[in-house]
Amino acid sequence: MSAPMLWGPRPTAPGITRFPLWAPDCDAVALEIEGQPALAMTRAPDGWFVAEAPIGPGARYRFRIAPDLAIPDPASRRQAVDVHGFSVVTAPTEFAWQHRDWRGRPWHEAVFYEVHVGAMGGFAGVEQALPRLRDLGVTAIELMPVAAFPGQRNWGYDGVLPFAPHPGYGTPEALKRLVDAAHGLGLMIILDVVYNHFGPDGAYLHTCAKRFFDPARQTGWGEAIAFSEPAVAAYFEENARYWLDEFRFDGLRFDAVHAIEPEAWLRSLPAKLRATCPGRHIHLILENEHNAARLLRPDAASDGFDAQWNDDGHNALHAMLTDENESYYAPFAEHASTKVARALAEGFVFQGPPAARGEPSAHLPPTAFVLFLQNHDQIGNRAFGERLTQLAPPGALAAATALLLLAPQIPLLFMGEEWGATSPFLFFTDHNAELAPLVREGRRREFARFAAFSDPKIRDRIPDPNAEASFTASIPNPAEADGPPHREILALHRHLLAIRHREIMPRLQGTRALGAEATGPASVLARWSLGDGALLTIAMNCGAQVVPCRAAGTLLFETSPGATAALAGGHLPGFCTVALLEQAP
Repeated sequence: MSAPMLWGPRPTAPGITRFPLWAPDCDAVALEIEGQPALAMTRAPDGWFVAEAPIGPGARYRFRIAPDLAIPDPASRRQAVDVHGFSVVTAPTEFAWQHRDWRGRPWHEAVFYEVHVGAMGGFAGVEQALPRLRDLGVTAIELMPVAAFPGQRNWGYDGVLPFAPHPGYGTPEALKRLVDAAHGLGLMIILDVVYNHFGPDGAYLHTCAKRFFDPARQTGWGEAIAFSEPAVAAYFEENARYWLDEFRFDGLRFDAVHAIEPEAWLRSLPAKLRATCPGRHIHLILENEHNAARLLRPDAASDGFDAQWNDDGHNALHAMLTDENESYYAPFAEHASTKVARALAEGFVFQGPPAARGEPSAHLPPTAFVLFLQNHDQIGNRAFGERLTQLAPPGALAAATALLLLAPQIPLLFMGEEWGATSPFLFFTDHNAELAPLVREGRRREFARFAAFSDPKIRDRIPDPNAEASFTASIPNPAEADGPPHREILALHRHLLAIRHREIMPRLQGTRALGAEATGPASVLARWSLGDGALLTIAMNCGAQVVPCRAAGTLLFETSPGATAALAGGHLPGFCTVALLEQAP
């Protein structure tokens, strides 16, 4: 049984709701219910204020913390209009789940598909796409953050009310319908959550609880969050429990946890969350620039997070595919294929000294790493949001796609990637008139260090994040998949994922890497011992030239006819991937 929530409204009796607020900086707080007189809240220990009121679901409320300031509930479950207005009482137990017996899928069956909910048409739009994604071979939908943010459009990482689904995407009930529909199709659904900062507009905790933040520690988003404060630690732990329990998400992806301190809070979280949902597969994934292997569990019986997004693997593959060598690609550009090989064999490329970050990761299974060629960050952090279809030769991209979808690391696709979408994915916001020009100019300054944007006139062409056109341009069009070359790209993804389901996925538990090596400037040869003892070999060449490479075995997949025979003869053709599977004796 989960402990009661400290944060957010909850019913205490039929028609009675209890409202708490942690406001240690306030002398008095009043509960304002729309259409009723204000109700003075009672001071409780440790900076809390509480009140009970004879209201139920649908009632609108806010907290008056000063004569000139009323704020929404920082743990609001629903907003009436936007992040500045009234919060709304919800009915957490009244949704009629159709698939309550769903227990999830084991981690090794994960094939992720990352989506931006707004660009997919809200919760209802994502729900409509589920059968198509199931048929593609996807098993896990990952939603970019849905927590309420200012304005109508945003990536979601500027959220300020972590418990409230963004009103523009749909109601909490619509989100529950999406989760329920996914489960009915055998799909897991994972939510991206942001616990390292709040957005710049609408984060009212600054006004009533300065102890929520630690002024002695600064991050790229301002003052760090004070996880050592019990009320703060409870806020985020309860948020994670809320999404897993009330909304029945199958797991969470935690954004930029390198900004979370103390680490003890993070390390304690997996066991607590899995205990909240006994009998269910709960999957917890990290984004972590520190490459902290100690946070990842080496097997399903141990505590820890299931996996980390393998940015190292992506960066090495991207540098190899595009020859880009600026900014964060610079450390990966030299001998990129050697770094790709290390990512395939050991997980992290950077594993501590002499690198500035990282820990040894070769002891972890390949499934402890989520690998991708594209995601929201890696596309959207580009000035013009170009996808790899605009940056890499088609043959090279096809070869890399085969590696992604057949290698034992957990694969992730970004929406539209499966048909080679031509739409960019731009950085977009909907900030107020004060913030909008600051964000626009700040983004253009970020690119000044790139040679291609050294000219201010060129930087001025970078799309304005606040323009609605930046959002609409980022909406992929699935109808593209009906024509060439998109039809062929989609067919390749379906074929590769069918192979993964049939031959790789059932053998993934217990897989260990046997090693990998660079065979050319854009080619690698990697081998794994799968869980049943079978030997998987993948040879990939993303370059145009033939490279020396030798391997033999039973054909699982080849990009072009005759490539397997060529590989057995000691060379691998250009723009080619061959996968071989030798059954255990």
